[in-house]
Amino acid sequence: MIKIGVDAMGGDYAPEAAVKGAVMALDAIGSDSRVVLFGDEEKIKSVLASEGCPAERFGIVATTEVIEMGDHPAKAFQAKADSSITVGFGHLAKGAIDGFASAGSTGAMMVGSMYAVKPIEGVVRPTISSIVPTVAGRPALLLDVGLNVDCKPEVLAQYGLIGSIYAEAVLGIERPRVAVLNIGEEETKGNAQTKAAYELLREDGRINFVGNVEASYLFSAKVADVIVCDGFVGNTVLKMAEGLYRINMAMGCRNAFWDAMNYENVGGTPVLGVNAPVIIGHGCSSPQAIRSMILSTEQVIKADLTAKLQRAFQN
Repeated sequence: MIKIGVDAMGGDYAPEAAVKGAVMALDAIGSDSRVVLFGDEEKIKSVLASEGCPAERFGIVATTEVIEMGDHPAKAFQAKADSSITVGFGHLAKGAIDGFASAGSTGAMMVGSMYAVKPIEGVVRPTISSIVPTVAGRPALLLDVGLNVDCKPEVLAQYGLIGSIYAEAVLGIERPRVAVLNIGEEETKGNAQTKAAYELLREDGRINFVGNVEASYLFSAKVADVIVCDGFVGNTVLKMAEGLYRINMAMGCRNAFWDAMNYENVGGTPVLGVNAPVIIGHGCSSPQAIRSMILSTEQVIKADLTAKLQRAFQN
């Protein structure tokens, strides 16, 4: 039985959105999967009752505290030992659940990732990634998208390997093409960081490195399946895409490409390079976004991504 841990108290509209999203996910997850909700038991059961859903369909771990968005992440993670996030990570670290997802404090989720489940040995810096829709209909992966705003070339080279393993294991892309996001396709283009990363990635026989890719090809799937950049650049690209999505929706432009840009259909971003599946959702997640976040967590668990990353760095 796969156990998917969900922070019922995480997000701007918790616990209603989190619990309703969990109910919506029930009919979509596998028969061998069970959602475990962490949070205020009375409030969780109240929402379940209003949805006409028996509480027995979930595992419920009662907690009494919540790490708020305004709390200092590291201090709150320790001080609020009975918070839904801290308890959730405790269960994840000891294997009582197989993955943990939350739309709550990103900072607290990263503290738990780094200190409760810890980075995979050999990984310099874990990363967060984002699925990039393309006009070809196949997804691409962009990393980092905001966790590490300054990256040494060695870290970018590791992102290439991490992203390649994720794309193959979770997205089902055979021998994914890996590229560095740059200001030109030529080998000599870029700053010192991207030039050095280019050399390191080209020498790594474990990945299918195809060189540099310009931002104009990000959403085309013509050049690359995995696009590597530091968190400053990646987050800038992500925010620009989100802005374009909102503008297009306001103008009534609807099609499969723009629908795929809707964060509600993705649900969350995985923390890659730590010893257990961790998914971070958007703070303003709706029930639909929570549903997607739970399905993403199940997908990562079933793909055995953590073990594949661990093996790659052992070698």
